[in-house]
Amino acid sequence: MQYQEFLAHIYSRYSGNVKLELNRMENLLREMGNPQNTLRGFHVAGTNGKGSVCAALEALCLAHGLSTGLNTSPHLIDYTERFRLQGQEPPFNRILELFQRFEPLFDKWDASFFEITTAIAFQLFREEKVHSAVIEVGLGGRLDATNLFKPDISAITSIGLDHVKTLGGTVELIAAEKAGIIKPFVPLIMGGIQGGPAELIRAKAREMQAPLYRLGKDFTAENLRESLDGLVFDYRFGDWKLDQLRANLLGEHQAGNLSIALTAFIIYAGKRGIEVSEDSLRKALTNVNWRGRMQVLSADPPVILDGAHNVQGVQALLLTLDKLWPGKKVKFLLSILADKDYREMLRLICGKAEKIYLAQNGSERAATLEEQASEVEKHGVPHSGAESVSQAYRLALNELSRGEALVCGGSLFTVGEVLAARKEDEANIS
Repeated sequence: MQYQEFLAHIYSRYSGNVKLELNRMENLLREMGNPQNTLRGFHVAGTNGKGSVCAALEALCLAHGLSTGLNTSPHLIDYTERFRLQGQEPPFNRILELFQRFEPLFDKWDASFFEITTAIAFQLFREEKVHSAVIEVGLGGRLDATNLFKPDISAITSIGLDHVKTLGGTVELIAAEKAGIIKPFVPLIMGGIQGGPAELIRAKAREMQAPLYRLGKDFTAENLRESLDGLVFDYRFGDWKLDQLRANLLGEHQAGNLSIALTAFIIYAGKRGIEVSEDSLRKALTNVNWRGRMQVLSADPPVILDGAHNVQGVQALLLTLDKLWPGKKVKFLLSILADKDYREMLRLICGKAEKIYLAQNGSERAATLEEQASEVEKHGVPHSGAESVSQAYRLALNELSRGEALVCGGSLFTVGEVLAARKEDEANIS
């Protein structure tokens, strides 16, 4: 079975049977020999930022010489991106072999696409005997397939309104779902969450007797400076005082995410007897491998790719753009999913936009070109439409002049299609 055949098969056969419950995942993993029970490491949830924290944790583990497995979702271009061993994607044939070996069990328990992917990650990491696994929650937390993993450290990065049809229509309901990853006595690292969601998470941590460490109280990221080259900030946690930390990620929110990862790693190292090196901490933050999140594709003229896919993400994006180019309007290439609050996302973006290039990405959940254009027209911002994200990207590049900047995003599906178009263009040039 070749890659495209595999992908078509796994999507068509397994993507429709999503259920937010853990019984069938428990049964599946039990028959696989409970691979998750052999793993140690980190479990990370959050509305935004969880992927960045996971990528930073991977970099921190690798910088300290630890064999590492990373499981994230979704993928941007290739399915194998969901799994990393030692910072590298495994060969497709390795993933295919695992899928085919356990496919009878996947069928027996009517497993979903995400459950299968999670089970493959657990089995892969067990067979590779990774020292430290970094597992990103897919959706929510309490009933997410990854929640059968028992980590050394848990983290909840942020709480915002997203996936409201599944998780609930208030931040308190969403916080309750994400708090479901808190395990008895397992330290929890919490981002800058406020109000009712914060109190709910704190109460759950007390109930589970889980030590709690909070951004802005128990650890801090201060004196932030940023440019197209990345971030510089000061980090404080207990006896750790690290000034002028440099990172290859952009955005004030990323300083918080990186400090969550640093705190999680330092506590984890203490639990497992790992000697923490300041030089290795510093090196790791300059080598975080996380595409599509404030990723600079070009510096002159600036072209930035960002997967902001909800209102909270767009607000963070605009804050970063205002710091990079205060008072300056920029161009945007956008395709947003219809099940997001795309009207509010577009309203916010229109306040910063010189021009917007619109398309409909390949997701079956994508808002149509007409739906998005109708919202942009309400705010009087010039816009152009294209039949695909790749066409919109090439049109935007052709019209981009020196002194202008282009930001591409609105969805991780859009990010993936821009990266694919860029890869295709580079291949044609070579």
